[in-house]
Amino acid sequence: MSFVVSRCLCGDLSRNIAPLCVTLAGSQRTLQGPWFSAVMTIKTSAPLSAEPKKKKKVDPRRELLLRERLKKKLKRLERVPPELIPIEDFVIPTKCLDETRQRSAPRLSFEESERRAVLMKKWCQYKQEQHMAEMKAVELALEAQREALEELKIESEELYLAALTPDPSLFPLSRAGPVYTPPKDIHDAPDGKYNDITRVYTQ
Repeated sequence: MSFVVSRCLCGDLSRNIAPLCVTLAGSQRTLQGPWFSAVMTIKTSAPLSAEPKKKKKVDPRRELLLRERLKKKLKRLERVPPELIPIEDFVIPTKCLDETRQRSAPRLSFEESERRAVLMKKWCQYKQEQHMAEMKAVELALEAQREALEELKIESEELYLAALTPDPSLFPLSRAGPVYTPPKDIHDAPDGKYNDITRVYTQ
């Protein structure tokens, strides 16, 4: 079949290129067209037939089962809440939950319990008097400030407005507030090497 096709092709092309042939006078040689030699050198290879790939038969029931399984897995993942990073300070270690390590409260004598009760009453009374004195001092300061602003407004309106403007140089303000227990003078704060055992969690 391929041989017949190539032969027909050569015949058609030679007919079309025949007018391009020129015979020289006094010689039997002919000058052929530029296409003739190219047509004669055409070679054809034997046709190769390949086997078509067989399409895999897909079972629709199997596809439906796979889709249902994926849907169930997605629903399960949606039900489970996201895992949060634990705060180690809020987790009680297991060794502290051992009931055998519980210590009983010491029994106080009657005199000691009475002394502590009287001391607590005196302390409460002292803190109440301190609070009332502070509140009274704040009220007196506010009253004095109000009277001073009224007198300043009568004298000069510009100075009164300048006194009402906030002073940005007061901030940042740092001060040490009261504490429940006094500091220890003989306490030596540790300041040395330490091993960082902080856990790093990745989500």
